[in-house]
Amino acid sequence: MKKIVLMVAGALLFSSASALAQQPKFGRINIQAVVSMMPERAEAQEQLKKINDDYADMLEVMQVELNNKLQEYQKNQASYTDAIRQLKESELQDMNARIQQLYNTANQELEAKSNELIAPIIEKAQEAIKKIGRDNGFTIIFDETSQPMAYYDEKSVQDIMPIVKQALGIPADATPETAMGMTAAPEAAPVQ
Repeated sequence: MKKIVLMVAGALLFSSASALAQQPKFGRINIQAVVSMMPERAEAQEQLKKINDDYADMLEVMQVELNNKLQEYQKNQASYTDAIRQLKESELQDMNARIQQLYNTANQELEAKSNELIAPIIEKAQEAIKKIGRDNGFTIIFDETSQPMAYYDEKSVQDIMPIVKQALGIPADATPETAMGMTAAPEAAPVQ
């Protein structure tokens, strides 16, 4: 009986010692950099660029029309009666308000479309990282995008970017783009 107790105790001691000997495995990745290198992001940017260009064209036409009417008003303002002057000023203000409204609509549509297009790309990257974590025995994978670590031992935390690139079909020599923003909305110059 004493031998059995000693054997069980020895087995427990050995198994707990081997469990303690296994170090947790940590990884690090910059998800924003991964997303910037994904081919799907370039496709999303093309769609956003088309929407942006369409709005920019409309805004440019409206701005030119407003500028022409403003120049005509300034040139002939002295000859206008009070009623005509008020009518022309109201017309200029209305045109400026329509330009601002279109500008705001463009911003809102671009932001919504950007969120719609980028969300599945981010999700795909996150799912690949989770799979890599499970398949490669990582305990934790830190995202350097949101909160860069103040310090970590390079030997203790593995950069998993090469593994993620391979899993997502990103060329090994691809680098993150320097400009991480998507597409800016066109600018409209307000009338003063």
